[in-house]
Amino acid sequence: MRQIWIGMVLMCLATSMVHAAEEGFTPLFNGKDLTGWEGREDLWKVANGMITGSSPGLKQNHFLVTKEDFGNFEMRFEVRLQNPKENSGVQFRSQRLENSTEMTGYQADIGPGYWGSLYDESRRNKILAAAKPEVIKQTLKEKEWNDYVIRAEGKHITLSINGVTTIDYTEPDGAIPQKGKFGLQVHAGGPFQIDFRNIRIKTLK
Repeated sequence: MRQIWIGMVLMCLATSMVHAAEEGFTPLFNGKDLTGWEGREDLWKVANGMITGSSPGLKQNHFLVTKEDFGNFEMRFEVRLQNPKENSGVQFRSQRLENSTEMTGYQADIGPGYWGSLYDESRRNKILAAAKPEVIKQTLKEKEWNDYVIRAEGKHITLSINGVTTIDYTEPDGAIPQKGKFGLQVHAGGPFQIDFRNIRIKTLK
């Protein structure tokens, strides 16, 4: 009986720790439909509690974009890249470009040689900070779900994958906007599929 009681106590403690870790976070994706997001419905679908971006092949990048802007935040999500040779990313503090399918702003990169790196999409068009290959090799789970965290607080940005920090970056340019939208990317190129789930966010002061 005592062992059962101890087990129940340990279970309650574990549950409390999980809830504490997620305290202050709210879903950015409701798991049912694309409420709060906008993008091409032929490229983005919702099923089994996840957002799937897929295409037979595209000439331009396309994005599923939040309708709301965000400034200081911590965003957590799970991502699975079906073909490890393909490339994708999550835009943040970004905006759509007029008369274009592109977005401009920061991107938390996803894909071979880019996982966990910080890229500046359609603005400076370069990697602002590159993740170390040896860190990604030890951390990344190819073709499986990976926990990805984007944290932006003022000029300070950190990225992490599966609990390991890949980027710690401070923006040197004071003219760069510190607020914008999130965007999930279907990259130009060959046949493609990427899955996202458990997207949630915590607003930081």
